[in-house]
Amino acid sequence: MASDRKNRHAANGNLVVNRKATHDYTVLERFEAGIELVGTEVKVLRNGEGGLLGAWCKIDERNELWLMQVRIPPYAFGNRFNHEQLRTRRLLMHKKEILRLKAKTEQKGLSLIPLRLYLNPRGKVKVELALCQGKQLHDRRETEKRREADRAAQRATRHFCR
Repeated sequence: MASDRKNRHAANGNLVVNRKATHDYTVLERFEAGIELVGTEVKVLRNGEGGLLGAWCKIDERNELWLMQVRIPPYAFGNRFNHEQLRTRRLLMHKKEILRLKAKTEQKGLSLIPLRLYLNPRGKVKVELALCQGKQLHDRRETEKRREADRAAQRATRHFCR
């Protein structure tokens, strides 16, 4: 079963997906960024391991973008040069984009959340970041009601078309 999940993610290019992010946050804008990885991290990600749950981004005083709390487990066949599981990783974006994101995140309630790690067509690992605003409990309930209504409508049309 786990191998099926790995193959499914590899088929559409996604290595790791943060499904909880769209549940907890309202996505306002999406951005693409490169990520600075070591060799063993790339091997682990290509195997379909790793997690974005609880991950977030910060921009430091030197205007560098950092990815925090991403879990990439150590490589099984790694040696003494293996990587740390929860190290902070630098994200690569143009300076103008970083400054624009910094100005937006300083507004009340906005944060940068990684949505997924994926392979681009050239084989590089990229991060899809989202500028997000946290949802309140009633917003989550409203989203769930809307999703449930859409499912019911699809079931009804499927049953009617037979």
